[in-house]
Amino acid sequence: MVEKRGVRLSPILLMRSFFLLLLILLTACQASGSGDTLPLLPPATPGPTLSPSPTRPVYAPGELVDYIAQDGDTLPALAARFNTTVREILQANPFIPEQATTLPPGMPMKIPIYYLPLWGTTFHSLPDIAFVYGPGDRGFNTSAFVTAQRGWLKDFRDYVASSWKDGAGMVEQVATDFSISPRLLLAILEYQSQALSNPELPQTGGYTLGYRDPYHRGVYLQLVWAANTLNHGYYGWRSGKLTEFELPDGRLYRPDPWQNAASVAVQYYFSRLFAGEVFEQAIGPNGLLATYRRLFGDPWAEKAVLIPGNLTQPPLRLPFPAGRRWAYTGGPHTGWGTGFPWAALDFAPPATQRGCMTPAAQDFVVAMADGVIVRSGANGLILDLDGDGDERTGWTIFYLHLATEGRAAVGQTVHAGEKIGYPSCESGRATGTHVHIARKYNGEWILADGPLGFNLEGWVAQNGPKPYQGRLQRGFDIVIASEYAEGFSQILAGAP
Repeated sequence: MVEKRGVRLSPILLMRSFFLLLLILLTACQASGSGDTLPLLPPATPGPTLSPSPTRPVYAPGELVDYIAQDGDTLPALAARFNTTVREILQANPFIPEQATTLPPGMPMKIPIYYLPLWGTTFHSLPDIAFVYGPGDRGFNTSAFVTAQRGWLKDFRDYVASSWKDGAGMVEQVATDFSISPRLLLAILEYQSQALSNPELPQTGGYTLGYRDPYHRGVYLQLVWAANTLNHGYYGWRSGKLTEFELPDGRLYRPDPWQNAASVAVQYYFSRLFAGEVFEQAIGPNGLLATYRRLFGDPWAEKAVLIPGNLTQPPLRLPFPAGRRWAYTGGPHTGWGTGFPWAALDFAPPATQRGCMTPAAQDFVVAMADGVIVRSGANGLILDLDGDGDERTGWTIFYLHLATEGRAAVGQTVHAGEKIGYPSCESGRATGTHVHIARKYNGEWILADGPLGFNLEGWVAQNGPKPYQGRLQRGFDIVIASEYAEGFSQILAGAP
């Protein structure tokens, strides 16, 4: 025990106080919800400093290894990557509170490791700030950049989201929908098809990026597949659910536990296409990273925090009016596309029949918090909670399947509980009238379950074994997701 000024403090309390002080020091420059860039300690083995060949030794079971917390790290995800448990990590780092959400980037810690064979490269391809369509892309003009290049993308046109768009518009659409940096998408197009340097579109039979699936034929659909695959790798690693995968030659690949989410996303993406030396080249210093550097400079030069330590969600309402009872029809599932991230939830108004219908006048969708509408269209509505007019910074709420008629307009300021539209079957695939909601912070989809779980009036989301399953829990009360809107899936908004 340690005594100071008449107060006796335990060592653990002192270490937790140190954690709070460290959190303040590491995030002191972060404006609340602003997404401003911050100083950041260099991540472990960044950029070109290491060979892409694995160099990790065989560790003794439970051996403590050094680790520097990276953007968006959580205790459950670290436990999955290092093949250990949250309890063991907390025992090795008693200054970390059990209720910590995200860990402060740059925080040194010890992690008990249990060795697994076949760990992949220790080389880090990209920082997370260069992956998401977030604060790192402020000031970048996709159209101006593409127009200044000599490659085929400049004069390319494709049918995108119900209209014709030029090459830059296509990239911007995919970047916005999936919340992936347009610079990363451009780097992939250049690396695989010389879209910015070769005036001639490669003759690939419509499979520009090499993914040979007839449902993804054409440049736009190939780019949609690429973005979806990148997100699956990024958020699979972020959640701790994707810790190994197979290459096309059947070889098992386990990302190095010290990797960051963006680098694993690059590894997973190229693992769907390549094996052997071609795969190693793509994820190494002379692969995609070299192309990115040539186009946009060194992404590791920007020492910025994407997800600050101990991030907390602002208070949010259920997305329907107080006093109304809707059904919880979709547990955690993808925010956009397929696979990870499991960031979204679905709610549906009372119905006398299954399928698509016109909801009652009093069954509208409401603003879940105060904010400004910064996007409103067929591909979703964005409520910007910090009011800066930029969906790439701070907290935002994403709504999908709002009817065109009555949908709130861009620029409209709304308060929590005010009507912003009606649920529908419009926009994307829908088996019945409902609203789809998800959260983003600094452009990153925030997982619906986990240390920063989706919290709506005290109802907290929990994953099920499969997407769309799961439940909401508030105290001892539980609501189970059901696409058929049975009684056990119904929830009353505004109830204490």
